[in-house]
Amino acid sequence: MQTAKAVTRLEADVLVIGGGATGAGVAWDASLRGYQTILVDRSDLSQGTSGRFHGLLHSGGRYVVKDPQAATECIVENRILRNVAAATIEDTGGLFVTTPADDFSYGDDFLRACADTGVPVSELTTAEALSREPLLNPAIRRAFAVPDAAIDSWKLSRALERGITEHGGRLLTYHEVIAVRRDGDAVTGAVLRDKRTGEEIDVEAGFTINASGAWAGQVSALAGIEDVTIVPGRGIMIAMNHRLVNTVVNRCTMPADGDIIVPIRTVSVIGTTDVHARDPDDLDIAQHEVDQMLDAGEQLVPGLRTARALRVWAGVRPLFRDISRAHVLLDHHERDGVTRFITITGGKLTTFRLMAQEAVDAMCRQLGATKPCRTREETLPGSERGEYYELSARLNTLEQHKNGDPASDALVCECEMIPRHRLEQAMRDRPTANLDDIRRALRLGMGPCQGGFCIYRAAGILHEVGHLDGATANDALVDFLEERWKGTWPILYGDQLRQARLDDWIYQGLLDVEHLPDRTAP
Repeated sequence: MQTAKAVTRLEADVLVIGGGATGAGVAWDASLRGYQTILVDRSDLSQGTSGRFHGLLHSGGRYVVKDPQAATECIVENRILRNVAAATIEDTGGLFVTTPADDFSYGDDFLRACADTGVPVSELTTAEALSREPLLNPAIRRAFAVPDAAIDSWKLSRALERGITEHGGRLLTYHEVIAVRRDGDAVTGAVLRDKRTGEEIDVEAGFTINASGAWAGQVSALAGIEDVTIVPGRGIMIAMNHRLVNTVVNRCTMPADGDIIVPIRTVSVIGTTDVHARDPDDLDIAQHEVDQMLDAGEQLVPGLRTARALRVWAGVRPLFRDISRAHVLLDHHERDGVTRFITITGGKLTTFRLMAQEAVDAMCRQLGATKPCRTREETLPGSERGEYYELSARLNTLEQHKNGDPASDALVCECEMIPRHRLEQAMRDRPTANLDDIRRALRLGMGPCQGGFCIYRAAGILHEVGHLDGATANDALVDFLEERWKGTWPILYGDQLRQARLDDWIYQGLLDVEHLPDRTAP
């Protein structure tokens, strides 16, 4: 006779499904209001849409003509995030420029729409714009300055994680929802499966919030609600190996493909396309899309096509019923007669806090509770000093915080200036056997070599610090290399092709990673 498999049982006031910016924002908001909260995601934090965008903190300028409401929301949330999440933001500023291919008169519509929506704007002379950004197309005809900025979604997700846990919340990453519990018309929680161990966990929750973005329809279906139609809008972005511009640069026209360059950390990102996908996990990248992005970038920065491209990736926008990019709140009690369950989806990372507030407000209305939102004023951990991130921060830290031990101070990743002691501390703070998790925490392996010189070192350190056996450490190494390769091969030309050949020689010719003796994976 078989023994029944033990199932771990947890209880919470609120279960949040989805660990992107919106889900983490919901969990942070609910925790601040005093609710015992559990956040679950099938992967790590910000592995979906939130970690696969170009890094723009919107001023609202992109939407002032096409979607004034979205523009107003963006500028309001831009100001709030600058106060509560300053350390995740680089105050780059933004430019909207009229290229020779753009309608000159659109600039007048843009100015009027900015005034109507409250987006601060000032028109510059072309000479002023070119003085600020010398690599811009010298033939631009108009230029407008707006308060765009760059925001690091991974720093944001870690700050939210700290904010949640410091207020009693719990995060369960790499836990997939395999069933949503219902008792009649009420959702009562969910059953999770730990993707690393196979263990099942039954979470009993007083309320469940579906914040799974492009996967919201799949989660709603598990609750027996079949008509939450999410159309994934897939877009690609390309990271260039240095900052071609230090200001966010947009084309002054209706939003289109390849019309923005965002300086984020040590790189600049050109984006993005917009193609409907059948499945939110369909992240394949076609060569013609890469060519389209590079060609479009030439309109803003001539010579971009000959610059060194590091990596290309795709993300999916959750479009509710293919209507718009605005966010949507579905109160399933009012809409479907299912209580203690709501869905929040759509929107942009810039508006994640607003979306979270609306979701938790809706929950409170269902529960008949009066607990005001605190996320407008509560500063996220790490941003208490109100100082923006600066590009020189990592170098300054490296020079000022040496341990005096050559081995501890030695750089593991030269591209991103990560010393061994910092890598070891990150591994201790967040134990994992996944080097990609460490990458998101520290930007490990995200420079020109894409891990060529640092990942075998990091795998050895992970083996030591994490007390991993040889097989698990070897798996971590190979899994990282395979994941990096997905975003490298579509843009291999010039210097990056030569770099890839060198990396291949290191890992295939020297280390023979395909034939490591103790791998557990097939």
